[in-house]
Amino acid sequence: MKGAMDGGGCFRTGRHYPGIAHLIKIVVQGLAQEWSGEDLMTDIPFVSIDTETTGRDSAVDRIIELGCVIFRGGEVVARKGWLIDPGCPIPADATEVHGIRDEDVAGKPTFAEVLPEYLEFVAGCLPLAYNAAFDRDFLQAEIGRVAGAAGIPGPLPPAARSDVAWLDPLHWARELQKEERSRALADVCARLGITLERAHRATDDAEAAGRVMLAFLNDVRVPRTYAAFLKEQRRLDTMFGLERLRWRNN
Repeated sequence: MKGAMDGGGCFRTGRHYPGIAHLIKIVVQGLAQEWSGEDLMTDIPFVSIDTETTGRDSAVDRIIELGCVIFRGGEVVARKGWLIDPGCPIPADATEVHGIRDEDVAGKPTFAEVLPEYLEFVAGCLPLAYNAAFDRDFLQAEIGRVAGAAGIPGPLPPAARSDVAWLDPLHWARELQKEERSRALADVCARLGITLERAHRATDDAEAAGRVMLAFLNDVRVPRTYAAFLKEQRRLDTMFGLERLRWRNN
């Protein structure tokens, strides 16, 4: 019947109610509370993060290099990098990737010693990484080891909170450069005319990843606002995850 009430509530379905519209908020998973979902992506500062590690398993392997580059208004405004003593030998196969040897990290600070400086540096910025799950998982694991049961006092920046979604240019490279075979950071940079002088060194990779994100944000296919961007990035992540699953099962 036209005008009938929805059996699950007090209001008719499909209608807009100006009197309560300001109370209705769409919750976007992973959105950092520091910004509104309506903020333009180009107005939000982000910190591009890269890690080099002793291996690929965040549960047992350790970070040996951490690089962070802050972008604001489309420009690099700060860079910071740390070599880190992992407290264990660096496997030869890991050194073959990034070139970092045991002697390079001997006498360097531990992650626990670097952490306060890292937290201060990344404060006020959205986190970004190329293949973000890798760097995010390693940082969360390292922070967890330092924090232990007591936790870390004081509010944590977005880049250290597990509820904040990281920006990930890799998802967008898969979509915007879907005709291309390689999604390696160096190859994506080459196609966009972005210089990457020392691949697999943390600060260089971090800056390159940030510049890739800036290039993609200029693409008309990429959502302009923070909430819309996160929702589309999550959709892409789910879509590519299903594609990988189908490929493995065939």
